[in-house]
Amino acid sequence: MYRILIVDDEEDVRKSVQRRLERQGYQVETAASAEEGISKISTASEPFDVIVTDMSMEDPEAGIQILQAAFGRDVFAEVIVMTAYGNVKNAVECMKRGAFDYIEKNIPGVDVYELLTIKLEQALDRRRQSMQAVRGFDGVALKK
Repeated sequence: MYRILIVDDEEDVRKSVQRRLERQGYQVETAASAEEGISKISTASEPFDVIVTDMSMEDPEAGIQILQAAFGRDVFAEVIVMTAYGNVKNAVECMKRGAFDYIEKNIPGVDVYELLTIKLEQALDRRRQSMQAVRGFDGVALKK
């Protein structure tokens, strides 16, 4: 079962995303702040498969802090940044720092939860491929 962490200071968003993903069979944990999210990332027994985080919470750079914590814990981390206040500068910065994707919460005519589900599946697929490549590499290294 894949483990997902949702970090968002808006309770309605956290709970909506959690319900949607749990219905799809994911194990979901939530955090209401960047600080709580970073704590969960660093203390989890196993790294999360995907982290979905708001960009701006108590700090406008909260999403960047989550990205740093995620990659500090797991080089194969997949992080999706969601924001209600998207701008090109933030999107570029997140992508440069390794975010899988950057999603605006308020896209007219788009079911953002459906978009998130698609992006989540893509992120999980990339993570599986990365992990298989490492296992394959380890297997080759051990045969020598």
